[in-house]
Amino acid sequence: MTDEPTEHATSQLPIVTSTDGHAYLGVDAVVALLRAIAESCRNLADDPDCDLRSAGAAIDLEADNLDCRAIEHTR
Repeated sequence: MTDEPTEHATSQLPIVTSTDGHAYLGVDAVVALLRAIAESCRNLADDPDCDLRSAGAAIDLEADNLDCRAIEHTR
């Protein structure tokens, strides 16, 4: 294990701010995000030290990161 901070997967998603002032993700970005979540679930499926709670917590962290980025784009 490393002490280096892990970059959030959602940090790579492109966010655009529309003329209505809201932050948006393109369909391609949403599809990539959903595929990454599915791949993570498959990777965790056989890990005896992981369960759905830990997977849910990881998804919450990514959602929080994406929410913060959206807020930054709409200031």
